[in-house]
Amino acid sequence: MHMADHPSLAWGLIGASDIAETRMIPALRREGHRILRVASRSADHAREFSVRNEIPPTESDFSLETLLEDPAVDAVYISSTNEQHLAHAAAAAAAGKHVLCEKPVSTDLDSAQKIVAACADHGVVLAVNHHLPAAGTHRAIRKLVHDGAIGRVLSVNVRHTSLLPERLRGWRLSAAPGAGVVMDLTGHDASVVNPLLGTRALEATAITVRQGRWESAADDAAASVLLYEDDVLVRFHDAFTTPYTPSYLEVHGELGSIHAPEVMTPEPIGSVFLRDSGGEREIDVPDRRHPYDITLDHFTRAVHGDGRPVVDGRDAVNALRVCLAILESAETGRRVSLNQEPNPRAITSR
Repeated sequence: MHMADHPSLAWGLIGASDIAETRMIPALRREGHRILRVASRSADHAREFSVRNEIPPTESDFSLETLLEDPAVDAVYISSTNEQHLAHAAAAAAAGKHVLCEKPVSTDLDSAQKIVAACADHGVVLAVNHHLPAAGTHRAIRKLVHDGAIGRVLSVNVRHTSLLPERLRGWRLSAAPGAGVVMDLTGHDASVVNPLLGTRALEATAITVRQGRWESAADDAAASVLLYEDDVLVRFHDAFTTPYTPSYLEVHGELGSIHAPEVMTPEPIGSVFLRDSGGEREIDVPDRRHPYDITLDHFTRAVHGDGRPVVDGRDAVNALRVCLAILESAETGRRVSLNQEPNPRAITSR
């Protein structure tokens, strides 16, 4: 089933951000949605943003209150700064607007859980834009693992590395809440591995560093080792600093291994290879839609009572738990125990 089976939604954008402009607005338009309003703390910034992105400003008021009071707005996409996510999501939920929130859902567990509770209390759908689990490549990998193609899983390796573009070397390298490579990239890794394994992360050990030739108040590279249930070892390498290093995901089991180059990217690229007693072969990835489009498809269907978001609030909280444990380990030099909610739900391959 495709989104066309359900009516499109009318959206308000909370935060006139780079990711809204470069990623979400194009995806909303590809999927046939309407963008009615933009809210930002700076009216001038919001006005320029609206003109640049051809969002017709109906008036000069770009306040959150005006956006949420508009009965024509069905849903909001929140890409404001991380520390504002709770206030914005709670206000949207109270106004009866469905919520697609940029990741991380928040910067601390208490705020994240309050966002989940607010949306549940007001009966609105909450999704978090960890886009990678939506990708056709990752859904193909999960299906292989869940169907037993590699037997019992023993280890997972993720390399999520690139060179941070100059236009993004602002708050990500600052001391702002949620800045740094762990909250920006490692959260994506956790959002992939949690449903892939379908079990809990138990312990984290990590080292973070500042490698970039730039002024930074935040760490820009991280190496982490996690222990998941059933003695599965998981390694993450995340970096803003390596321009020529391809990303990959590997899953190793008793009966085979999966190697998936260039799948840790928002673009619908990458390949999946299975190696077992029969040799190595490439696995077909039938769905090559953009992960943002698939995220919006699932979100829209959930709003209309058909299924669930790709990453819901509970999934996002569990990804945040992994990030916070990694940050604590890097700061203290100790192994850190996690308290994840049991059995993160496997994401279907619909």
